[in-house]
Amino acid sequence: MGPILFIVLSFSIYKQINNQPNLPEAWQEIKHSFTGKQWWKFVAVLLLMLVNWGLEARKWQLLVRGIQKVSFLRAFRAIFTGQAIALNTLNGMGEYVGRVVYLDDGNRLRAIALSIVGSLSQIIVTMVLGVMGLFYLRFNILNSTHHLEGLNIFWLNGLMYALSFGAIAFVLIYFELSWITKVVEKIPFVAKYAFYIQKLEDFHWKELTRILLLSFIRYVVFVVQYLLLLQLFNVQAVWWQLAWMVCVLFLVLAVVPTIPIAELGLRGQASKQLFGLLSVNTLGIVFTAAAIWLINRVIPAIAGTLFILGLKIFKKNNKETDIQY
Repeated sequence: MGPILFIVLSFSIYKQINNQPNLPEAWQEIKHSFTGKQWWKFVAVLLLMLVNWGLEARKWQLLVRGIQKVSFLRAFRAIFTGQAIALNTLNGMGEYVGRVVYLDDGNRLRAIALSIVGSLSQIIVTMVLGVMGLFYLRFNILNSTHHLEGLNIFWLNGLMYALSFGAIAFVLIYFELSWITKVVEKIPFVAKYAFYIQKLEDFHWKELTRILLLSFIRYVVFVVQYLLLLQLFNVQAVWWQLAWMVCVLFLVLAVVPTIPIAELGLRGQASKQLFGLLSVNTLGIVFTAAAIWLINRVIPAIAGTLFILGLKIFKKNNKETDIQY
């Protein structure tokens, strides 16, 4: 289903690009962007990719330190390895498996529960800012001449308030993890697996706030990357309007189930819908979406694949089941 969806969305994007006014001039702008005075923006986006995953590595390091101390370098390798596996799974769920291979055997299943806490913090940031972006979109951009295809105002209003409720629910769950874990452990069929989630009881609100802050900073890095590439590819609009559209885009990518190969098409189509409300430069919008996907998803996955190969070679040479770095 994923490849079919990718083909359909890609064909739709291709037709929209061909219908763009002044397409030859737009192509020239794209080519010039890598050699002109703004080339540094592309380099900055690449460096911010390292900052982005560095923040995620630090977050994971803090999350698992209750069961095993992990160096930052090892955590960084674990994050990239997780991306390599996530590239082939629904909504990147395989990243948990890639990360825990860097931990001792007895800690791996427990670490998955802790990793989910980190993902929940990122979802909260994505939902809260995404909903704020939806409100900005609804009341400041959409009108009789600007509208989203396939989504009328009635359904958009319902979606905004439903997601607002969902964001509040996630925040409450997040800061009550300790209490919720204790309740869940009392359920008969869960009790025998309580060992794997017990560490969730130890999270203090200060620790959870620290994790949430790292997720927020990482989110800001994402937004800055998008804004830099949109400027680089000559998508001209007021920067704060573009920033709110990026927030809505991240929300769409978070709530729509997909596999990474289809995500590229979804990212391009959603970007065209949202940024197309502000700019007619379809080519620049699509190039931005593709570049972000390649830089933030594919490059780390390639690096993670090399780390996986290194792990296999190391295990074979040393005849060990645990990974040492």
